[in-house]
Amino acid sequence: MELALTSRVARVREAREIVLNELKKVIVGQEQPMEQLFTAMCAGGHCLIQGPLASAKTILATSIAQVMDLDFRRIQFTPDLMPADISGTEILEEDTATGHRVVRFVRGLCSPMC
Repeated sequence: MELALTSRVARVREAREIVLNELKKVIVGQEQPMEQLFTAMCAGGHCLIQGPLASAKTILATSIAQVMDLDFRRIQFTPDLMPADISGTEILEEDTATGHRVVRFVRGLCSPMC
C-alpha cells in the first residue's frame, strides 16, 4: 500500500516538473502562481487568478491548458455578470399554439454542454 502511494507521489512530482518546465518556456518570473495553479488543478479545486495588468494571467491559463491538453475559455467579468450567464439556466416556455409549457435549458458561456 505504501509503495503504491510512493509511486503516485513520484508520478505527480514528475508531472509537476514537466508542466512547470513547459510553462517556464512561455512565462518568466511567475513561479509561485504557476505552482499554485498546478496545485489547485491537482486538488480538483477552482482558482481565481488575480493580478495587475500585464502580469501574464491569461497567458498562464491558456498555457497550462495547452500543456495539459485541456479546453480553455476566458470570461471577462463585468458588474452586471450573473451566475446564469456562466453556467446557464432553465427557462419555462409556453407554446402559444398548443398552450403546452416546456422547460428548456439555455447554455451559458461555460456550461458543461458548450
